Parts: sequence; structure tokens; C-alpha cells
Amino acid sequence: MNRTVNAVRGTAAAATAAFLAALLTAPAAQAAPGARTLYAAPDGRGTSCTVSRPCTPEGARDRARTEKGRDVRVLLKDGTYRLDAPLRLGPDDSGTTWAAAPGARPVLSGGQDITGWHRNADGTWSAAVPAGVTPRQLFVDGERATRARGEACAASTCDATATGMTGATATGIDHWQRPTDAEAVIRVRWRNYHCRIAGVSGDTMTFVQPCWTNSASGTDRTGPAWDSTAVDSTRYSGVAFFENAPELLDQPGEFVWDSKGRTVTYLPRKGEDMRRARTVTPHTEQLLVVDGAHDVTVSGIGFAYAAYRQPGTDEGYAGMQAGLTLTGATGPVDHAGRYYTKPSAAVTVRGGRQVHVDSSRFSHLGGAGAILEAGTKDSSLTRSSFTDLSSGAVYVGDTEPMPEASLAGERNTVAYNTISRSGVEYTDSVGIWAGYEAGLSVDHNSLDHLPYSAISVGWGWNQPEAQKSVLRDNKVTGNRITDVMEVAQQQHDGGAIYTQGAQPGTVLSGNYINRSAYGNTERDGNGIYLDEQSSHITVERNVITRIGYKWVSNWADYGIRNTARGNWTDTAAPALGGTGSVMTDNLTGLDRLPAQALAVAARAGAHGGPVEQLRTDLARTGTATQSSTDGTATAALALDADTNTDTRTLAEAGAWWQADLGAVRHVRQVEIWNDAATTTADFDVVTDDGTVHVSGKALRPTLVNLDSRTRTVRIVTSGTGRVALAQVLIHP
Repeated sequence: MNRTVNAVRGTAAAATAAFLAALLTAPAAQAAPGARTLYAAPDGRGTSCTVSRPCTPEGARDRARTEKGRDVRVLLKDGTYRLDAPLRLGPDDSGTTWAAAPGARPVLSGGQDITGWHRNADGTWSAAVPAGVTPRQLFVDGERATRARGEACAASTCDATATGMTGATATGIDHWQRPTDAEAVIRVRWRNYHCRIAGVSGDTMTFVQPCWTNSASGTDRTGPAWDSTAVDSTRYSGVAFFENAPELLDQPGEFVWDSKGRTVTYLPRKGEDMRRARTVTPHTEQLLVVDGAHDVTVSGIGFAYAAYRQPGTDEGYAGMQAGLTLTGATGPVDHAGRYYTKPSAAVTVRGGRQVHVDSSRFSHLGGAGAILEAGTKDSSLTRSSFTDLSSGAVYVGDTEPMPEASLAGERNTVAYNTISRSGVEYTDSVGIWAGYEAGLSVDHNSLDHLPYSAISVGWGWNQPEAQKSVLRDNKVTGNRITDVMEVAQQQHDGGAIYTQGAQPGTVLSGNYINRSAYGNTERDGNGIYLDEQSSHITVERNVITRIGYKWVSNWADYGIRNTARGNWTDTAAPALGGTGSVMTDNLTGLDRLPAQALAVAARAGAHGGPVEQLRTDLARTGTATQSSTDGTATAALALDADTNTDTRTLAEAGAWWQADLGAVRHVRQVEIWNDAATTTADFDVVTDDGTVHVSGKALRPTLVNLDSRTRTVRIVTSGTGRVALAQVLIHP
């Protein structure tokens, strides 16, 4: 019986691989004999659907349904298709291909133009907004504007509780014209919250419900019982910023929405003329919905300006993880995220079979790019681009660990896509998210400049209801992931590749990861993060460099039998946690990548690409000393090629740490990694021919550029304190 099941599974996987290979290498397929070609255009009408008399997309769909027994292609002519509702394809549309006509770049758009701008005395411009339209995002000549925002408000002033928040007086919110149009944006570890102000009374603000209750603790619905990342938790550090108040409109490129006057006001950037600019706000939520169809191909189509309305309602955005939110005023007790809500997406495939989206373009979205869910199988999203999205790019699967067979996500593929600047607004979202999937392939994608994790596979946090699941045989291979977990976005406890759950047969291989949480203010941000119950996962032949914390993390005792082997990295990490987990044949602590690693990294991603070579570290062969030693935190620990071990002096006047290079060398840069507690602050970097002062705390790392001929490099506190360092690298 097992042999039969495995044979079927192998045949299906082979078929998917063969389809993808053909899709990635073959020219556009010609219509099969007897196939019917229909045409649609932005100004289409009627029912002919010919090249000279094209239909609307809906008209072409309806005409295609009459062509029984024939393969039907619908070719979209060039231009922008403005949609007031999504184009919906169902079972009756199975077997159809939707593609760009030769030479065309059609775009399905959910945007509403904002026109009739007039200039105000203060240099801002205002325009009336059509009924039914609520501008949450604004794009001026294709460039995203920013909702007017203020400064951060520390927890000592904006003290959040389960019922509201103080700070209205200190922030001046108690005197704002329309405080109930404004929102508080809060980041707590890996979570992001956006809740609109409901009222102000003295110094106290309340927020719309159920957004605030769902953002606070005590509901038994916000995640694991141990969770301490709600707005009223001890890990709350304050409001990142308040936004959407006219009092905050002070920077070019900002806008504000007045719900009472139904106007939008914008402060132009240099060179923008609002009389000539094209200004668009996302309005229609979904652009294409494929529900219950099979053998559908979508190729060469653009998707732009789709909206995501939930955050603007009383539901708000109570972010739980990876762009999924808690909604509803009530619900079942749940600690495993089974009832969280995915964002709205431009393209949604539900229960699809052999649905393939290829060579498409997703841009300027108020929500996510594409979702494959509700039992979608043997389907793919390939060779597409995702740029400037408020939420995540791709969501695959669902949050039920043991779904019935028809609702299980199986053998889907996300490959050769480029994802850049997703999560612009909802910074807890990820580039590619997968829930409880089996046989998923996430292969040769390029992901860069993302606020949190890049690829996330698995769910459940080891909660009892999630410990057994359908997760298995997933492959995350050949991806290029650069500049993620961006420090400025203040989202923590993630990784370039993040997993949860027991996933027998799952492999993470051949990925190039560079600069995850690089430049952080704390010990945070991983390369590959086998979180919580992640088990039975193989991590092999990855190139992982310039990571803010661990190149591979498997901290939980209940994450078992993971293997990390044959990887290349510039740092070390503690041994893998959990019974039976092993690390073998990894090349760690490198200061130059060998040729084999460079080749693996160069091949990674949708198109391959350059590799940032490591720089020679002169300190490796040097001798470290320090003014004093606290316990076992010796000076040599800053030269051990491990950013997870720390030196530490006693607290004293002029405390110092020093590296002696053994001879005079020409030094261009010193790379200073602060310790876990970010102890080292306000210090001098002293060489034989000069001193450079660094104000504030050292980062992970702080880069100090020099042009010095020196034998020694000394780090000295300016006053009384400690010097504590995870790593110091000295580059020629």
C-alpha cells in the first residue's frame, strides 16, 4: 500500500516538475488545432470577442463557456482594465488560458483616480473623493505616498492597557481636529497592530473594537498561552507612530484622509504638479478569483491597485504573525492560529487543480499579491514579479493542521519569482508564506528589502492542536534572500527562512542568504530559523552571511531530529536543540567564501546574480587584551568568529578592549559587533595614527571607516562603563 501511495505521489511530483520545466524554457504555446481564441480589451463590448471586436473580460469569459469541448484562449489586449469587482472564474471556466495578446502588457486594476486637485494656502493640495471610496493608500505617478505620521511615543507616555492608552495630552492628540480619523501603529516583536482611535477623554484614548481587544491579551484567541507580545504586555515599548491626522502632514510625499469632508490632502514632492499628476487609490479588493476550477493558465497579466479594506474598519489590523490577523469580536479558544485571517489579495485561487499563474506582474497593492488556498493542488505561481505591496507577496495553504483531503494543499510550486518591497505597510508580513502544505516547492525566487522574514513554511507553535499535521516533503531551494528583517522596521524574532512544525522530508538547500537583520540594535534576526516544533528538517549547502544573530537556529527542545550539514557561513551558532539534531561538515567562521560556495550563491534566485564576498579579517591572527575581565568573558571571545559569544570588562573609567595585529597593517575598516545587551556605547576607536569617536550604542555591527597604518586597534569607553563585544573584525 505504501509503495502505491508513494508511486502516485512521485508521479504527481514528476508531472509538476515537468510542467514547470516546460513553462520556464518553452516559447509561448500555440493554440492547439480546434482551439478557440477570444479577445478582450479595456474598451471591449458586445459578444463577438474577435480581434477587431473584442469583449470585456467578463464577456470573453461568458463567451468561452459556450465553447464546449474546445480549448479556449482569452487574449487581453494592451491597456488598463478598471475593475469594480473581481473577474471570477469557476468550474465552468476549467481548461481556459488567459494571457496577454502578443506584444501587449494588460493590467487588471482596482484603482480609483483622484482628480480635481486644488492648491491650499499652506502649499498642500486637496481633492474630493468619490462616494464609496476610502483612500488608505495613495500613489502619485506610480510612487507610493505615505500616510502623514508623527514621532514615536514611548510606553512611559503612551501606556497601553487592555482598554486603551494614555498620552493624549503629551502628544497633543487631545487637541487634534479629527482624532477619530487617526490610527496608532504599534510593533511588538514579530507583531504589527493598526487600530483607529475611537475617542479621547482627557489624557486617555480608546480604540475601535474589536481591533483593540484583539490586539490585547486575555482573549484566549491571540496565540500560544505563553505569548507576551500583545499591546498590553511587558514587551510593548510604545507606539511606533500615529498616522492620518492633518496636524502630522509636514513632509513632502505625505497625505491625509478626512472622512467627514471626504477629501484627501497631499503635500507634493519636489517637481510634482498635482494638476498633471495621475493620482490613484486602491478601491476594488480582489482582481481575479479562481474558485473550484482546474487546468487554468494565467500568463503575462499585470495586477495593480487592489485594495485591502479590513484595516480601515473597526476590525483594524490585529497582526498575529506573517500578515495574518485576528478578526471577529468572539471566537473559539485557540492557541495555534487556526482561525486567523489572511489578507485580501489581488489574485486568489481556491480549491484549484492545475491552476498556473506565470509571468505576471503585481504592483502598487494595498494588500497581498496572490493566495493559493482551500485545497489548491498541483498549481503554481512562476516567473512573476511582486513590487511595492502593503502586505505579503504570496500565501499558500491554510492554518488547519489536519484538513479533510479535499482541503489539503498539496504539490504546489512557487518558483522563479522576484519579490521586492513587500510588507511596506503591514511590516509583520512575509514575502512567501505557507501554512500546512505537503510537497510544496519554493524554488529559485529572489527576495529583497523585506521588513520581516522572507520565506515562512509551517504553523502552530507546538500547541496541542497543531502537533500532528499534514506538513511534509516541502522544498525551499535555490532562493536568493538579501536585506531582510530590515532593522528600521522594528520587527524581531524571525529569519530569512522561517519554519514551524514537524515536516518529515522537508529540505532547505542551495539558498543564498545575505544581510538578515544586519545592523541590528540587539541580538536578533536569523539566517535559517527552525522555530518552535520544527522537526525532521534538513538544512544543507546554503550560503549564509552577515546575519544579525544565528546563521541557523533550532533552540526548542521539542524541535527534534533536524540536520544542518555542508553549509557555508561567516559565523558560528550554538548546537542545534532537540533530541537527535546534528550539525556536520559545516564551514563556519569564514572570512572568505570558497569557490564552491560562491558558485552555489551565484546560481540562487530567479536570475542568479552577484555574491557579496566576505572581507579578509586581520584580527583573526591577532591577540586580544582588555582592561579587565568580568567572569569568563575574556577578550579573545571577540576574535572567535562567533557573534553569539561576548567579551566583557568591569565597569570602570576608560575601560578598553584591544587587538594587536602583530605588525603594522593598512586598515580600512573596523567592524564592531555589540554584545547581547548592547552594552558598548559612546566610545573611541583608537589606532596608532588617530582616533574616531562613535556616539550612542554600537550596533550589530557598527562600521568605522579608517585610512590608517597601525599595529593595534583599541576600543575605549569615553566615560565610566563597560566594553562588551560579540565580535570585532579588522579589514585591510
